[in-house]
Amino acid sequence: MPKYMKIKICGIKNEADAKAVNACKPDYCGFIFAPSKRRISIQEAEKLRRLIDDNIKAVGVFTDTSPIDIAKLYGQGIIQLAQLHGGQNNGFLTELKLLCNIPIIQAIRDKSEDMPHKNADFLLYDGAKAGSGIAFDWNTIPDTSKPFFLAGGINITNIDEAKRQNPYCIDIASGAEDDRGNKDTEKMKILIDRVRSV
Repeated sequence: MPKYMKIKICGIKNEADAKAVNACKPDYCGFIFAPSKRRISIQEAEKLRRLIDDNIKAVGVFTDTSPIDIAKLYGQGIIQLAQLHGGQNNGFLTELKLLCNIPIIQAIRDKSEDMPHKNADFLLYDGAKAGSGIAFDWNTIPDTSKPFFLAGGINITNIDEAKRQNPYCIDIASGAEDDRGNKDTEKMKILIDRVRSV
């Protein structure tokens, strides 16, 4: 078990978001390369990575990016972990591990037939549609020996319930945003303090 529960702020997409992350210091931040309103280009991610504190690990979120292209992003220091949301098979994970030693987070979507793969370092339990802000029934999370991230509609109102699921890390996107979809420093501070409190 970590000394405290970790937190990831996902969907960093501009300089203002990067400044908010630096001010609040979550354990991880997320760059989304998959189809999403928070999607950014490789060039934008490279610029943002240079702005963000080195102690905050960047997670690349992918659906259909090839192992070679993910490995390049890792080799260039743009991301430190890969989060796979495309239902990739274990062969995909094996190939990625052979190309580089990047830690892999495998998403298990609610109401899907996704199965954990042996080459995943972490699992991530998420709603049926990632990034939608819609929570799912956390009582359906199976017992697992792998450390897992918990995502899907987590915000200030349900953060304590999310903590009771005992995840390795809580993953928040829309719950840390204002009405315009920008990262909200005050919300982020509250969430991080709540996650790290005993």
